[in-house]
Amino acid sequence: MREKSLRLVVAFPNTTNAMAMEKYCRQRGVGGRLIAVPPSITAGCGMAWCAEPEEEAAVKEVLNGQSIETEGIYRILL
Repeated sequence: MREKSLRLVVAFPNTTNAMAMEKYCRQRGVGGRLIAVPPSITAGCGMAWCAEPEEEAAVKEVLNGQSIETEGIYRILL
């Protein structure tokens, strides 16, 4: 079994915001990937951005710079 580690998870209200996050993170070289929303979090679209906690500043910069809506930013064990 894979050992769990702390991850930064951003939940979105809809798929449009999740896809925008992926697009702009890829363009700017911000690490992470889209995942299914973990059971401990609820989100409108069922998709979330998962990244290393060290990427938090870069992730927030993308969110703010592109006005991407979120339903929350979490640090959880995955």
